[in-house]
Amino acid sequence: MRILMTGGTGLIGGILSKALHQRGCQLTVLSRHPDTVISKCGPGTGIFTSLDQWNPEQVFDVVINLAGEPIADKHWSVRQKQEIRDSRVTLTQQLVRKIATVNRKPTVLLSGSAIGYYGSRGNELLDETSAIGRGFSADLCGDWESAALQAEGHGVRVCLLRTGLVLSENGGLLSRMRLPFGFGVRLGDGKQWMSWIHIDDYIRILLFLMFHPNARGPFNMTSPNPVTNGDFAKSLKEAQRGLTVLSIPSVLLKLLLSERATLLLEGQRVLPKKIESFGYSFLYPGLPSALTELRTRQSNRLPGESKD
Repeated sequence: MRILMTGGTGLIGGILSKALHQRGCQLTVLSRHPDTVISKCGPGTGIFTSLDQWNPEQVFDVVINLAGEPIADKHWSVRQKQEIRDSRVTLTQQLVRKIATVNRKPTVLLSGSAIGYYGSRGNELLDETSAIGRGFSADLCGDWESAALQAEGHGVRVCLLRTGLVLSENGGLLSRMRLPFGFGVRLGDGKQWMSWIHIDDYIRILLFLMFHPNARGPFNMTSPNPVTNGDFAKSLKEAQRGLTVLSIPSVLLKLLLSERATLLLEGQRVLPKKIESFGYSFLYPGLPSALTELRTRQSNRLPGESKD
């Protein structure tokens, strides 16, 4: 199977790349940093630095679109918001336009999105039928998804990956929730919901969607058991023995992060009803077992061993 991936050098993309290679797939990665592709995605990975390199005769059976400027790392200036939009919405539009020009269309486009689609909804239970929310993240995800769905007009099956908080031993959410010197954090009052997913379940669901011909539309990439931030911090403390949890007041987060603080202080209580309706069974449906497995995996890594 021939696969084109954007965002292949990110946390999810790097792990997914290795899973695809193990299945004998021929992988090509579109990247602005071609010098990092082989180390992140594995030997034998093809490299595009521009979509112009995809000529009309070249066939990709699957396109996986995971690219996106990190949303939380920099101040949300007008310019940075545009960078975030361009890296998601504009790139997806360009990708769909390229798909329209090739002689043989991909069978499926698996395109990134996020649970930010739902906006801030308090305790409301949200599934794939829930309406779009309000705010920058919701508007961004709505436009991102709309751009990807244009590929359906070219006969391509489209799955939208509404990604929650991904747990991995290599970084991501856990590296932000677990500070150096044995400290963890609770954000604000700790009542905001965190819809999380273990990286192994994320990869398995993505592969399930790739090969399931009846899967299309949005899928919540989250576990069936979201937790509040306070409960997350408690579970993290229990899994990481000796961890001391610090509370960071909302007012301080708003002072330091301005508008970006909404990503930490507002949450979504999201359920993965659609993938469960297809019969998918989670490896790690509950947070304690997920955190324990990741702690064990990390502790078993040899000293000096690469995270990749």
